[in-house]
Amino acid sequence: MVEELAQAEDAVAACLDAATWAASEHDLIAALDAAHRLEQRLAAVKLTLVRELDGRGTAVAQGASSTAIWLRERLRLTVPAARRLVDLAAALDAGTPGVRRALADGHISVEQARVIGETVSTVHAAAGAEAADKAIGVLVDWAGQFDPALLRKLSTRILDHVAPEIADATDRAALEAEAQRSTRDRHLTLSELRDGRLRLTGNLDAETAGLLRAAIDPLTAPSGPDDTRTPGQRRHDALADLCRLTLRTTELPEHGGEPAHIVVTTSYDTLLQQLDAGTLDTGLRLTPQTVRRLACDAAILPAVLGGAGQTLDLGRQRRLITGPLRRALVLRDRGCAFPGCDRPPRWCDAHHIHHWADGGPTNLTNAVLLCGHHHRHLHHSDWTVHLNADGHPDFIPPAWLDPTQLPRRNHYHRRT
Repeated sequence: MVEELAQAEDAVAACLDAATWAASEHDLIAALDAAHRLEQRLAAVKLTLVRELDGRGTAVAQGASSTAIWLRERLRLTVPAARRLVDLAAALDAGTPGVRRALADGHISVEQARVIGETVSTVHAAAGAEAADKAIGVLVDWAGQFDPALLRKLSTRILDHVAPEIADATDRAALEAEAQRSTRDRHLTLSELRDGRLRLTGNLDAETAGLLRAAIDPLTAPSGPDDTRTPGQRRHDALADLCRLTLRTTELPEHGGEPAHIVVTTSYDTLLQQLDAGTLDTGLRLTPQTVRRLACDAAILPAVLGGAGQTLDLGRQRRLITGPLRRALVLRDRGCAFPGCDRPPRWCDAHHIHHWADGGPTNLTNAVLLCGHHHRHLHHSDWTVHLNADGHPDFIPPAWLDPTQLPRRNHYHRRT
């Protein structure tokens, strides 16, 4: 075998120096077909050698932990590629001689052989050896027409061709298994980038994927011949439109005691003259142009602020810290007021400084905005909070932390 492979290597090396520029188009195509067949035949030889070396335990005998690791070092492959080589060699040797013969004859590629081998193993387990033999013939015929990706897609319907009597039951079982995997693996991750943007990643189950496509596809079409947005940009804008349409409904659950909404804080001069940016209740800043655009379709709540930023007048108060009162609290604290915390208002609870259960009133002078962690911390520690003369909260650390108990303030959300 070594001598024959050496001769083949010499013949291939001679082809490298051939004057392809002088060959006719017909000869070039014929040479390409021949080179491809030779590549697949050599792959079949390579898999046979890998299988034999793996069976002998050569890799372990030479100090490697496995054949895949040995192949990585010997052939300079990646570990996944080496493992796929070992697995395919074992699969072709185990019970699919027809696939190995098709590969050796150059009728199928290595990737097609992998698809056929995996499919035939599944058919053998579901319907027995006779159906598996039929599947090999059908799949090899299909491999002459379809690439590995299409062949894999077609292989999911192979039982309809070789064992129709069990195809429906097997399809149902496979569908149920896929549904269980889809339910288990469903997730959506929102990763905040440093400039305030979000990266969305995740896996949607089939039902949710259908709902999303049904909702977003009508909004994704180009708006006209002058629409220069890329498909990705159109999908982004469609998602934004979908969120706006959803927020206009009355079916979303309340958030912070109010209907779901976004809050943009800005000044009157900013709104009229585009002098400065606005701030979302997530803590992110918006350009003046964006603020004015949002104001075209928004409820405007006037608030009178004093020089130090304290709210002097804002609508009618309620018993709970919701509605106008919560908005006033957000305007004042701008996020979790605990020293050093960067959590935005949307993540925060409204805390009664003098507990409501102990007779404390529900008003702006008895409230402070705290994230969930610091809200719990304040209830179960020796920290205390009170409003300073300028109307903003100061926090008093416990004596064991600071014997002087010097008041502390959150300087992340404001400079005062």
